[in-house]
Amino acid sequence: MHVAIIGNGISGITAARYIRKLSDYKITVISAETDYFFSRTALMYVYMGHMRFKDTQPYENWFWKKNRIELKKAFIQKVDTTAKQLTISSGESISYDKLLIATGSKPNKFGWPGQDLPGVQGLYSYQDLQLLEKNTQQKVNRAVIVGGGLIGIEMAEMLHSRHIPVTFLVRETNYWDNVLPEGEAKMINRHIREHGFDLKLATELKEIKAGADGRVKSVITNKGEEIECQVVGLTAGVSPNINFLKESEIETQRGIMVNLNQQTNIPDVYAAGDCAQFHQAVEGRRPVEQVWYTGKMQGKVAAENICGIQSQYNPGPWFNSAKFLDIEYQTYGVVMPKLREGETNIYWEHEDGKKCIHIVYNQSDKRFIGINVFGVRMRHEIFDRFLKDGRDVEYVLQNLASASFDPEFFKTYEQGIVDVYNKKTGKQLKLKNKRGIKAVLSILNPLK
Repeated sequence: MHVAIIGNGISGITAARYIRKLSDYKITVISAETDYFFSRTALMYVYMGHMRFKDTQPYENWFWKKNRIELKKAFIQKVDTTAKQLTISSGESISYDKLLIATGSKPNKFGWPGQDLPGVQGLYSYQDLQLLEKNTQQKVNRAVIVGGGLIGIEMAEMLHSRHIPVTFLVRETNYWDNVLPEGEAKMINRHIREHGFDLKLATELKEIKAGADGRVKSVITNKGEEIECQVVGLTAGVSPNINFLKESEIETQRGIMVNLNQQTNIPDVYAAGDCAQFHQAVEGRRPVEQVWYTGKMQGKVAAENICGIQSQYNPGPWFNSAKFLDIEYQTYGVVMPKLREGETNIYWEHEDGKKCIHIVYNQSDKRFIGINVFGVRMRHEIFDRFLKDGRDVEYVLQNLASASFDPEFFKTYEQGIVDVYNKKTGKQLKLKNKRGIKAVLSILNPLK
């Protein structure tokens, strides 16, 4: 049995490792990006000088041969699911018995004039990192980043580390306000500006202009402003990397259509990670989930089904974490940009404007729905338990100290959000000031 895996990111490599644990199948991983698997989320730290690229590779180079996982560096040009053959860039054909497609994402482009000029790029792949090094070798008086979100703020921080001035063009009225509620989004607006970035809200890219040397020289906004720059970062989201499947019989929409077993419409063909799209999304989640940990989970599910073990994707309640410069962000459950019908909320913000806690709950039965936390560290497993157990908001508030991840002698802020709730409801709810491992276990294992 030969399993071919297209893509050596977290989904493809997780699948390869689990297939090897579960079987003696022949495994071939094909990717044109790098020789070896690396941690994509660490790329920014390579550019900033905090890590070497080889430090982003979790496995030593001998790992692959020892585990009998063949690595092939090549582009896939064609997938023939009838003949079960892959055609690579050299013209060589590779036969397979089962196929996993885990090709990840590519930066969005929206047909802007000049979007393919030298000096214009996205930030997703290792090649993008190399291109940014090249594009910033010469003096850069200003860079323009088009789009907000997590990739945009990462790219801004990378450029800032080399003292390159940055202008953001964000079409929304607040930073990332298609994801963040107004309170959190306005906090991030202030934080970005406090770091010296030129944040232009409600502003869209209209055109990228070239100079006499053929490279980018400026951008034109929808407000008619021309901003001189030598680098343009396109960070207006990503989309599944599936163009090479256009002539195949594999069903696609935005991504490769799969069921909860990661199976496509073609027998023995699976898809996982950023490029996969579920026919029916898991409750509380999107049909395309472009997050590192979901890619890892999907790779494991695909591997189990490839090896004949019935397994379904069941990631549990939504969670994610990131950083906006030096403000850490965590979210658990569902906190929409605007409250949905039947929902209500409480919002606390510290006087320094760099910490906040936002809790959403059901108005009728007070069931806890979700939380956003900025600048305060909380434990994932505690909120996961709150959500799975269907706890009400008062139970969550009383036990917030148990969720605190900060060290024992750090100042805590849980009382602040409890005070907001009491003021809103007229209650006299008291925080149970229990911290540490015993408090955590009392939540996770309430009968012990």
